[in-house]
Amino acid sequence: MTAPLAGIKVVEIANYVAVPAAATLLVDLGADVVKVEVPWGDFYRFATPRRNGYDTDFPLSSNYEMDNRGKRSLALDLALPQSVEALAKVIDGADILVTNTLPGRLAKYGLDSDSLLEDHPELIIARLGGFSSEGEQADEPGFDQTSFWALSGMMDQQRDPASPPAFFRPGVGDHCAALAMTTGILAALRTRDQTGRGQIVDVNLQQVGFYIGGNDSCQALATGKPPPRHDRLAPRNPLWNHYRTSDDRWILLVMIDSTIYWPTFAKAIGRSDLVEDARFKDPKERFKYTRELVEQLDETFAQRTFEEWKQTLEGEKIIWAPARTVLEAVNDPKSHANGCFSTIKHPEHGDFKTVAPPFRLSGHDMHGTLPAPSLNAHTREVLTESGLDPEKVELLVSVGEQ
Repeated sequence: MTAPLAGIKVVEIANYVAVPAAATLLVDLGADVVKVEVPWGDFYRFATPRRNGYDTDFPLSSNYEMDNRGKRSLALDLALPQSVEALAKVIDGADILVTNTLPGRLAKYGLDSDSLLEDHPELIIARLGGFSSEGEQADEPGFDQTSFWALSGMMDQQRDPASPPAFFRPGVGDHCAALAMTTGILAALRTRDQTGRGQIVDVNLQQVGFYIGGNDSCQALATGKPPPRHDRLAPRNPLWNHYRTSDDRWILLVMIDSTIYWPTFAKAIGRSDLVEDARFKDPKERFKYTRELVEQLDETFAQRTFEEWKQTLEGEKIIWAPARTVLEAVNDPKSHANGCFSTIKHPEHGDFKTVAPPFRLSGHDMHGTLPAPSLNAHTREVLTESGLDPEKVELLVSVGEQ
């Protein structure tokens, strides 16, 4: 079958994670994506695992590879008028422009949305910022750690009462925002199919943070009250909690309706005696005596190792999960069987595993095997396709090679 976005041309003016990740999903769907970079390259290109604290000699930024696979690299220094002219010609042939460049900077190069839509009414412009692109914070820079995590309330909420706020791992909010941007772009393409006109797709990291944390956000809005934090030592439901094993690992229980699981769970952990205890006979009583029950379960789980508990609970009709390390998770054969990973075929560095696209289509192979482009690899090709004068093409190629 034809790829869903075959024939769609995308220009990406972005760096780091969220917008490049969204553009990569468009590549996976069959679009031709031209990534516009400064001649010295997107900083993310150089975020190798060793720079991120891994003890390894893996030579590439695996993060960059995952979020830029299959694109074409166009290196332009927009401080040069010739580069601005060249970029305008590239955009002339595009269906979609995606960017996380701040609005003021875009306007400096004549790339503000109003001007672009006036010249290209069929163009779809997808833009992302830390905040709304039309509010007073439009030109304030934002990262997912700030806008998505800290300023949405999740940083403060996702912790036990006595614990400090959790440090947020890079890229989590960005990848959530990438899915939101991709959804908006696909909707805008559908509308353009019907009307022939493009539009602006706006995504901001803070809004995505409120949405991802929506169970708490919506209740705080409706009630005017702060959401209660989960207290591991006194949870509302001790069967929806996590427990430490003898080797300082954790087992997560997620039996939200504890009534139907209580006898089975107690038997599985070798504590059928707890079912006979009047303090724990039903959810109401278990909540009333939650600290006492957690103490009992803490003592029980502390008697065996992580691996022993995994073997004990495997196959039991209860809802639980071992809190794996990332390395354990990515090496799990079941994760591989579930299609969570793909293999990038790199022409210089050989094959290596990466995270696969987050959805699959029965009529189109979302393979995710293409490498990210080398810097400046397609400048001549893209500018020639765009009809730029050959002398200017060679000038800009040479600038990108310096």
